[in-house]
Amino acid sequence: MKRRVVITGLGAVTSLSCQVDDLWTRICNGESGVRPIKRFDMSLYRSRFGGEIDPWSTDGYIPAKDTKKLDRFTQFALVASVDAVRDSGLEFGSEDLSRCGVMIGSGIGGLHEIEVQHTRLLEKGPDKVSAFTIPKLMPNAASGQVSIQYGLRGPNAAVATACASASNAMGDAFRTIQYGDADIMISGGAEAAVTPMGMSGFCAMRALSERNDDPAGASRPFEKDRDGFVLSEGAGIVVLEELEHAKARGARIYAEMLGSGCSADGSHITQPDKDGIGAATAMRLALANARIDPSAVGYINAHGTSTPLGDQAETAAVKSIFGDHAYKLSVSSTKSQLGHMLGASGGVELVLTVLAIVHGVIPPTINYHTPDPLCDLDYTPNQARERRLDVAMSNSFGFGGHNASLVVGRLRNGTV
Repeated sequence: MKRRVVITGLGAVTSLSCQVDDLWTRICNGESGVRPIKRFDMSLYRSRFGGEIDPWSTDGYIPAKDTKKLDRFTQFALVASVDAVRDSGLEFGSEDLSRCGVMIGSGIGGLHEIEVQHTRLLEKGPDKVSAFTIPKLMPNAASGQVSIQYGLRGPNAAVATACASASNAMGDAFRTIQYGDADIMISGGAEAAVTPMGMSGFCAMRALSERNDDPAGASRPFEKDRDGFVLSEGAGIVVLEELEHAKARGARIYAEMLGSGCSADGSHITQPDKDGIGAATAMRLALANARIDPSAVGYINAHGTSTPLGDQAETAAVKSIFGDHAYKLSVSSTKSQLGHMLGASGGVELVLTVLAIVHGVIPPTINYHTPDPLCDLDYTPNQARERRLDVAMSNSFGFGGHNASLVVGRLRNGTV
């Protein structure tokens, strides 16, 4: 029999707020964390705004001498992980550390460090490249550093599936506990791609919104006039724990992780299948893994990036899985407020999905003004809405055709 898994800690670093309670309040108030980018000169870019975390400090979390050895994405992951562990009330000194692990995803990893050291290489030569270059840029640096922070010796892995990275990582961590390989997993995603190369690459693809006169209104998932996504940075981390272990230590349980599913489109490196076939497969597998009927789901935190094709494909996928119930669902995209954090997005969005269950509130999709006939579900436009939720889903889809879905719910009686 599979073991049951619950969520006992939450942590998030975003451009809107770096404290979970404050983030939730601001999300429900419909605030935006998207603004003009100030960290480097944006004058020549097609898109000059994003979800930049500025100012940023690791004070109170990481000693200054250690911060210098970490790329920005790893700093985000560590801060969010420390907050999640504090929130969980865990004391690792009393745990079997071989039963505690980490799985943190990142779509790109240490892009900032790559850019800095490449410039040094070209300007000053190979002897001037930092000895910390490789340990800082590698995508598994976040999961490695979090395990070092607490001395954890259980399962440890990093997932790189573009914008599905965090959700894939949490799905893998969930199953690791389900099948008895660990009792506690710190999991989620981190990304820091708001850099000159990151912005240049996505601008060159014409993937980003170019509403430079209205940054806060630029991300408008499922809305007819959407023109691309908004690049952001951050981290979202959860503490996953085996149910009986959590009960034994008197932990506060936010929600139960019920199921996970993943799939591939197998069709194009960047464009989703227009009918959302791969996305639908991930959702169907997650529901089957959870042993949940589609009619039990009340809310979907959608991938909803604000791209013309992506939002249409996700809508088609939802309708193919949920049928008539699709029109009874509450759907929203919190990327309308936070932008798209790539490999970190699924982590932050699961945190918000869990809080939607806890508080009985559906976060809004802001900037929704003109409906798109091809996107005809209830996207919770502009205003948060009260709704009791027993089961909810979070979707993440990424370049490469990667799809991941997670199902969470109120703690249920009985066994799975």
